[in-house]
Amino acid sequence: MSNLLTQQNLKRITSLENGSWTSRTYREAVLKQIRSVIAYDAYCFTTVDPITLLSTGAVTEDGIEAIHDQLFINEYMEEDVNKYADLIQSGQHTAILYATIQVQPEQSPRYEHILQPAGFRDELRVVLVSGNACWGYLTLYRKQDQPAFKEEERMLVQNWTASIAFMLRSTSLTLMEEIKSDSPEEPGILITSELFQLLSLNSSAQYWLSQLRMLEHVGPDVLPRPVRAVISHIQRKNPGEWKADAQSVPNSTSKVCMRLPDGRYLVLRASLMHQVEGPDQIAVQLEQAMPQDLLPLLAESHSLSNRERELLGYVLRGYSSKEIAAVMYISAYTVQDHLKSIFSKTGVSSRRELIWHFVSRFQL
Repeated sequence: MSNLLTQQNLKRITSLENGSWTSRTYREAVLKQIRSVIAYDAYCFTTVDPITLLSTGAVTEDGIEAIHDQLFINEYMEEDVNKYADLIQSGQHTAILYATIQVQPEQSPRYEHILQPAGFRDELRVVLVSGNACWGYLTLYRKQDQPAFKEEERMLVQNWTASIAFMLRSTSLTLMEEIKSDSPEEPGILITSELFQLLSLNSSAQYWLSQLRMLEHVGPDVLPRPVRAVISHIQRKNPGEWKADAQSVPNSTSKVCMRLPDGRYLVLRASLMHQVEGPDQIAVQLEQAMPQDLLPLLAESHSLSNRERELLGYVLRGYSSKEIAAVMYISAYTVQDHLKSIFSKTGVSSRRELIWHFVSRFQL
């Protein structure tokens, strides 16, 4: 076994599975453990919505925060190497930028126009996949006066990914027994420019922004990363070519569902607003999640099968067993079998308890 790939080093991350963590404190502990073995100068450790792969918040070093807006634009709006989505699809969940572009650095606009001008030489990217879903991205950076990341270091991180992804999933899906915080009755609405400049907002949006800033430990002048993520993504889904013809505007939004520390789930939706005159703007709606938003995450937290998730959706909409049997083309006996399995996995004994478990407890 190589110097880095020792049992002691491999256990540095897996040993953290026994701790009691929030998502943020776990990520901070992981970064500390990695630094004890692998040197790096900067970092960005992001959790993502497993449905849309958009950021739900990041632990970030100041040097990266200064270029974060550019990194968002690059990730969602430009062609480049080692994109997070490509790493997920390829099954190769780690990649070293220098190793990819050392012969042709022009392959990466991210390196030439963002990282190199900011003083960075290399990045090690990691996508964190558990249960066939991605729960986060980890990126480590080295400055120009430091050596590039080695293959041995990539392999060590690769061996850690399963444990880190499992813990990100666990901390993201932890359910609160009681939620005491009240949410605004009206949806929050904010308007920004294409370059993340906040132009206007209502009082509900101000409330939700304050919650996101507390979550991310950023100041009142910083637009939280989940907001910037949906703004960047909506611009990629609605490229500039349509502007000349307002009738051809795609009906498309970008969405992220994320958990707040007090147990509430917040949904952010971005829509591109076509201006008759002047530059286009983006509207972002923020509001507490509805059942249809939460169902995929809550079902994931209880390891429900796809068929059980489908049936649960009908239960939460008030369908009777007979109606569920008809719409799912199964017998009433099969409906009862699925319900028994759902009851067992969620720790309830009746439909009423099930509805409370998924709806009432989250103030939906």
